[in-house]
Amino acid sequence: MKGTGGVEKEMADEVIGNKPRPAEEKEQNAAPEPCPECGSTVIYRDPTRGEIICGNCGIVISERYIDQGPEWRAFSSEEKEGRSRVGAPTTFAMHDKGLSTVIDRRDIDVYGNKLVPSRRAQIYRLRKWQIRSMVHNSVQRNLATAMSELDRLTSQLGIPRDIKETAAIIYRKALERRLVRGRTIDGVTAAAVYLACRLHHVPRALEEIVTHTHAGRKELGRSIRLILHTSNIAIPRPKPQDFISRFGEDLRMSVNAQRRAVEIIDQAQAMGLTAGKDPTGMAAAALYIAGLIEGERRTQQEVAGAAHITEVTVRNRYKEMVQKLNLKVEV
Repeated sequence: MKGTGGVEKEMADEVIGNKPRPAEEKEQNAAPEPCPECGSTVIYRDPTRGEIICGNCGIVISERYIDQGPEWRAFSSEEKEGRSRVGAPTTFAMHDKGLSTVIDRRDIDVYGNKLVPSRRAQIYRLRKWQIRSMVHNSVQRNLATAMSELDRLTSQLGIPRDIKETAAIIYRKALERRLVRGRTIDGVTAAAVYLACRLHHVPRALEEIVTHTHAGRKELGRSIRLILHTSNIAIPRPKPQDFISRFGEDLRMSVNAQRRAVEIIDQAQAMGLTAGKDPTGMAAAALYIAGLIEGERRTQQEVAGAAHITEVTVRNRYKEMVQKLNLKVEV
């Protein structure tokens, strides 16, 4: 019997897309029937022709393989989506992983007609018990609240779905280890989002997340350290290059200016100027210098606002890099 961790890993692999599709891979049953001709267990299925073929001798074992797919055909993604009769895929970003049912609140039948009062009262009672059964214990109630906060936070930060899924997995593992006990759900959820962004090499500054969450900076930092200390997740350190693209887009700088900023950061790293420095400050200063060189001047206030740092930090990093790298900048 598989443990919870094994099931979680398999589901996480399925979300990320690491599991092979059985239609294209060889049959992976626990004990496949051997070939009647040569006895080989390397068996392939061809869903196009409906044939089961031996991978060793090539004999066609069966010509009437049942197609497990839909009975209809679609020639475009819109047509496929319209004809599909299944629901959305499972997701870790919902407390029930998207497997629950929902009773509609419109009080109409399948034909669009209004329900009679007696039937409406019955549906109301069913809907009430349906909602109660979805969160029947403290863990489910905690997940329902956390996933709702995760959806709100990722929406305001503009975080893509794959990072949202990773954040949901991190929160679920923290809940299994009882790390949420004694701490706010908002703080642990925000910490999971921060760590998920770093895992996908699109880090967000702490100040940026604190702006959109109800948890304070001290509480957020404490939750991040707790998750890192009690888990074996290898979180990469954020690099200044990871912030260049997003800060450059916020400042509406061209691709050439962003590329020049990356080159400046590379030179600074080669000379050891980035050691012990905040990566957001280094990225902001590099963009400020690149804007002066490429003729896309931005004020220090604009750059500091995009990076969520102070103008003093931008100014100090700017002076240091210009002096150490011997850059010719016209102010």
